[in-house]
Amino acid sequence: MRSAASFKLGLSHTTDADSAWKVEAVKQVEYHVIAARDLFALKSTQLLDSCSAAPLTRGDRRLIIIDANVDRIHGDRIRRYFEHHGVDAHFVPMRADETVKEWSSVIRVVDAMNGFGIDRRREPVIAIGGGVLLDVVGFAASVYRRGTPYIRIPTTLIGLVDAGVGVKTGVNYAMGKNRLGTYAPAIATYVDRAFLRTLDDRHLSNGLAEILKMALIKSVDLFELLDTYGPRLIADNFQGTSGELDTAATQVIAESIHLMLEELQPNLWESCLERCVDYGHTFSPTLEMEALPALLHGEAVGIDMALTSALGFLRGSLGSADLDRILTVMKQLGLPVWNDVLDKTGLLDAALADTVRHRDGRQRLPLPVGIGGHHFANDVTPGEIASALKLLSRKNAELGEPTVSRVAS
Repeated sequence: MRSAASFKLGLSHTTDADSAWKVEAVKQVEYHVIAARDLFALKSTQLLDSCSAAPLTRGDRRLIIIDANVDRIHGDRIRRYFEHHGVDAHFVPMRADETVKEWSSVIRVVDAMNGFGIDRRREPVIAIGGGVLLDVVGFAASVYRRGTPYIRIPTTLIGLVDAGVGVKTGVNYAMGKNRLGTYAPAIATYVDRAFLRTLDDRHLSNGLAEILKMALIKSVDLFELLDTYGPRLIADNFQGTSGELDTAATQVIAESIHLMLEELQPNLWESCLERCVDYGHTFSPTLEMEALPALLHGEAVGIDMALTSALGFLRGSLGSADLDRILTVMKQLGLPVWNDVLDKTGLLDAALADTVRHRDGRQRLPLPVGIGGHHFANDVTPGEIASALKLLSRKNAELGEPTVSRVAS
């Protein structure tokens, strides 16, 4: 492929009717995922100088889009940080949950950028919040002036390990999950588990679903960590109040991010649609939208993983003991393996059909091979789905409710 520097325009023929040009260009993509500790402690300089692509100095301005709940809990501390370091920070609190993950929220961010008079290149927008907020702000930044840089500071576990580390942005449209969106990497994501201190059990479990996803398809070692430490990490809010739990929390988050980036980096723009990180994301987009707001994203992913694990067992790629262990660990992590929306006639068949459209005409359905491995299926039938659903219903009745308390958000 020719680089932009060596590109030359040339006419292939002398008549307009036969003229043709071919343009080839390469754009380098680079972004940073940075582990942070107490990012907004007054003495911390990580946000100021740890990323050379986004320095922050006294006298600079920044537009801060912050989740309204995060603002209520952490807003004073964050404002003091910017004031202490002489940064002129303008805060825009926003409600950010799945029910308002829509185009109107994107427009609100665009209006804020326009009103702020943001510099197109030198004043990256800073998004502070969970996965929904990061997606909305990233989308708005990607379309404002055809691309405005932004920085992500996730405040939920699912934001730390999933929404904050990739390049996709998006909002829901009609009944389509993330039907509108772009590929727009942030300059940097700061991963600070100090924010998890104030998260409730349910939202910690929600993030653990995406960590469990990576374990089931890529790493038996990560699965063992979740089996051993998962409930204790939830009770500890991933704060590492003992040396053992600090090590476990660091390992679980770091390994999950590493495995995710290992898969994403060679395929950032999804030129290959056979993606193992789509495990748990075949049926879940439809389940989540259909059950909204009863299911969080990770909960829908967990139900999808439970269903496709049952499907893997029926197909012979997963043993009975492994299936039981997976479902037991899911329950221990506070994840549901069933929701009554599964009883809706034809819903799963419709979900698979929509996924096939999304994956360019093939199922490309990741299924587990034991714990820590995967393969792709393209021939799953409605009858198999019905059988897997029946098996899952029986297993769910045997296992009972999740063992982690379900605290409402």
